[in-house]
Amino acid sequence: MKLYIKFLALIFSILMVGLSYAESFPDRPIKLIVGYAPGGGTDLVARVLAPYLSKALGQPIVVDNKPGAGGSAAASYVAKSKPDGYTLLISSASSVSIYPALNPKVDYQLKDFEPVSQLTIAPLVLVVNKNLGIHSVAELIKAAKSSPGKLNYASSGIGSGPHFAGVLFEEIAGVQMTHIPFKSGSPAVISVVGGESQLTFATTPTVMQLIRSGQLVGLAVTSKEASSLVPNLPGMKDAGLANYQMFQWNGIFAPTGTPKDIVNKIYTSLKLAMKNPAVKKSLESEGTEVLISGSPESFSTFLKEDAKFWNRLISVGGVKAFE
Repeated sequence: MKLYIKFLALIFSILMVGLSYAESFPDRPIKLIVGYAPGGGTDLVARVLAPYLSKALGQPIVVDNKPGAGGSAAASYVAKSKPDGYTLLISSASSVSIYPALNPKVDYQLKDFEPVSQLTIAPLVLVVNKNLGIHSVAELIKAAKSSPGKLNYASSGIGSGPHFAGVLFEEIAGVQMTHIPFKSGSPAVISVVGGESQLTFATTPTVMQLIRSGQLVGLAVTSKEASSLVPNLPGMKDAGLANYQMFQWNGIFAPTGTPKDIVNKIYTSLKLAMKNPAVKKSLESEGTEVLISGSPESFSTFLKEDAKFWNRLISVGGVKAFE
């Protein structure tokens, strides 16, 4: 009986320590890890979010860029970090779902993260070099069919959303193009501006200003219907590819084992930060829509379904981790 009482006392003390820790969280700065170079779509979302999340949590949010291997270097870093809520990952599907499916030797899986919440959703934008002489999706398809493999499309890395946007385009349009992967979205876009590559499927924040200034020609958004976030561009249905649709999203992840109370506190603070009108306005001006998950659990359910979409494209495109 005495041993039983001591056991209960031990369990109670452990629970009280965990509760006390969660109540005091956070008491120091939090690192928000971005798997891409500054200037890309995910980085821009992180930098818009950071000051408002900092205000909601009462501690500085330090945006830390760790580019490499399609975002997987950052994901690996966070997966191995102490599960205390002080190291978070902001990511699209590419590093948490796609890259582990591409490379069986990667040292993390989706199960190594605690999903906190989706943050944004947006179509990608199909853009071409201004000197290419192409001003519609139909013209692009015609050019690609006339010279299979000649057109180069840039992406933010093997297994990235922009990469798979190209894979899906090739499948539905019945064309063959050459994929040119970069380490992040910004250099991929720059390669199209400079003519090194002819086109890319880019995140909206990385190309909006370039389209407005005439440095790139926008052909369509990758949603089926036109998007109010990207004015004056058709959706893929009106552009002639009715079966084409793809969205890019960003979300927040903590390492697996992060206490549930801390995950919920981060989620509540994210929800508050992303509801700020200034955040909504800033992101919409860059072509990105705020979309917060109903709960960490609903985000987890979404991720399982989302993975099925990417796994199919991996198979269709015969995509390997390294090309």
